[in-house]
Amino acid sequence: MLVCASVYQACKVYEMFSKTDFKDKCAIVTSYKPMVADIKGEEAGEGLTEKLFKYDVYRKMLAEYFDTTEDEAVKRVEDFEKEVKQRFIKEPGQMKLLIVVDKLLTGFDAPSATYLYIDKQMADHNLFQAICRVNRLDGDSKDYGYIVDYKDLFKSLDKAVQSYTENALDGYDADDVAGLLKDRLGLAKTELADALEAVKALCEPVLLPRDTKDYIAYFCGDTSKPQELSDREALRVALYKTVAKLLRCYTNVANEMRSAGFTAEQAGQIKADVVHYEEARDEVKLASGDYLDMKRFEPAMRHLLDMYIRAEGSEQLVDFEELGLIQLIVEKGEEALDGLPEGIKGDPEAMSETIENNMRKTIIDENPVNPKYYERMSELLDAIIEERRTQVIDYQTYLEKIKDLARKVTKPQGDVKNPYPSSIDTQAKRALFDNLDSNEVLATKVDAAIRYTKKADWVGDRFKEKEVANAVRTEVKGYSVNGAEVSVADIMELAKNQREYK
Repeated sequence: MLVCASVYQACKVYEMFSKTDFKDKCAIVTSYKPMVADIKGEEAGEGLTEKLFKYDVYRKMLAEYFDTTEDEAVKRVEDFEKEVKQRFIKEPGQMKLLIVVDKLLTGFDAPSATYLYIDKQMADHNLFQAICRVNRLDGDSKDYGYIVDYKDLFKSLDKAVQSYTENALDGYDADDVAGLLKDRLGLAKTELADALEAVKALCEPVLLPRDTKDYIAYFCGDTSKPQELSDREALRVALYKTVAKLLRCYTNVANEMRSAGFTAEQAGQIKADVVHYEEARDEVKLASGDYLDMKRFEPAMRHLLDMYIRAEGSEQLVDFEELGLIQLIVEKGEEALDGLPEGIKGDPEAMSETIENNMRKTIIDENPVNPKYYERMSELLDAIIEERRTQVIDYQTYLEKIKDLARKVTKPQGDVKNPYPSSIDTQAKRALFDNLDSNEVLATKVDAAIRYTKKADWVGDRFKEKEVANAVRTEVKGYSVNGAEVSVADIMELAKNQREYK
C-alpha cells in the first residue's frame, strides 16, 4: 500500500505506475468520486488543473477496470472499491498495489500486505494504526511487514506506540514491550543464518560430493524400489519448505548484505550456498515428479530470485511446470530432455533416474483410475530399469523404450498386439474391461448402468452412491472375475475415480 498526501498526488502516482509492469495491477482507493459538478468552470489552459486531472484519471481507471465507457463506469465507484480490495486480499499477484489517502488505513485486514510506503504526514494513533496494516503474518510466505517512510515519521514512532498502547500494556515493564519495534537488518541477518543452517542440517546425510545424483538418491530413493519414492515424500517436502524459507530470508536482505553486517567474503559464500540449494531443490522436484505440485512462486517472487540469485533466466523450467516431464517426452521425445537443468542433463545416471521417478510418480497417481492397467505399466517400468542397470540395452534403446512406455502411461489404448475391442471406446470402459477380467459384455453393461443411474454430484452423496451401487449389483449378478464373485465395492471405487462419471 502507498499512502499519499492528497487525491491529486494519488492520481499522479497511479498514472506513473500505469506505464510500468504494474499496469492493471494497481488501483486508487479514496473517498473521491468524479462528479461533473466538481469541474464546472475549470479551464485546462496549457495543462489540466488538479480538479480536471483527478476527474480524468479516475474516469479512465474505472472504465479500463470494468471495460466499459467512462460514463457507465463512473457509476460503479463503490463496486470498484469492493472488488479491488478483494483482489488485493485474495489475488495479490493480480492486484499488487493500492494507492490510498485516508481510506484502508484502519480496519482493513489483508494478511498478504507486506509493504507500506508512507508519503504523508502522520502521527500518534493514526501512524500506529497505519503501520498495523502490514503486521499480520500470511502463513509461511510472510515473515514480517516493511514500512518505507518518506517523511521521516519514525522518530516519533516510539511515542505513537506508547500513546496507542498505554492502557493495554499498563503494568508491564518497559523491557516487556521493547520488542514492539525491531531492528530489521539485525533480525533479517539472524533469520538468514538460521534458515541456511536448517537447510544444511537437512542435507547433511546426502553423500559427498553432494552433486545432482547424490541429492536425487537421498531424497527420491532407489528407482528399482517403487515404494521408496512415496516413503521419502515427507523428506522432500521438508527440503522444499526449508529452501523456500531460505530464499525468502535471502531476498529480504540480498541488496543490503554489507549493511546487515556480512563481510564481502561471507556475502559471496552465502549467495553460492543459496544458489546451490535452490538448484538442488529444483532438480529434486523434477527428478521426483513433484514439480507440478509445488508451484508456489508468483511472477514477482521469480523476479526477485532472478535478480538476487540466478545468473541466468528461469525459462528452462516452464515447459515442465505446465505439462510435466512424461507428457513432454510423449510430445517431443528426446527434445524434451534438453530443458532439464545442467546438473541432471550432464549425468546419464541422474537423467535416467529423473525419468524413472517421474514415470513412477505418474503410474502411482493414475493407479486408482485403472489398477490392473497401471500394475502392468509398473512391471514394464521395472523391466526397463533392470535392463538399463544390467546394461542389457544401450542408452538410446533405453530412451526409445521409455518413450513408448510414456505413451502407454499417459494415453492407455491397449497393446498393438492385443488392442481393446471396438466397443471399449472410452477410458472408463477400458478401466472396467481391464479390472473385470477382460469381459467385454460385462464392462459395457456396467458402464451403461453407471451412466444412466448416476445423478449430478453423486460421488460423496450416500444416497446417490447407493442407487449406483444397486444398479451395478443388478448387472454383475452371476458373473465372476478370476473365479471369484464380482466385488460391487471394488467397481464402485473404480467408478468414483473415473473423470467421465463425475
